[in-house]
Amino acid sequence: MSDELKKLRGDHCLNIFVSYELKKRIVDLAERYDRTMADMVRALFKVGLPVMEGISKAEEEMLNEYVRLFRKLRKMRELKEA
Repeated sequence: MSDELKKLRGDHCLNIFVSYELKKRIVDLAERYDRTMADMVRALFKVGLPVMEGISKAEEEMLNEYVRLFRKLRKMRELKEA
């Protein structure tokens, strides 16, 4: 057996617990678009991951900009007091 087959036989599997409400929403979506629940979960991950990565990046940039602005305002205040 090759290393690739060993990787694929369980390393890619996730077991997660979700609320009944979330599961119902996923099942409803799957039925609406004639997909399996697993297909719908995969699609949600594929769509959701880039969104979350973008949000994380935006939060980092916002925090960095806030710190830069705060430092600039503090320097201006120090100049006015001097």
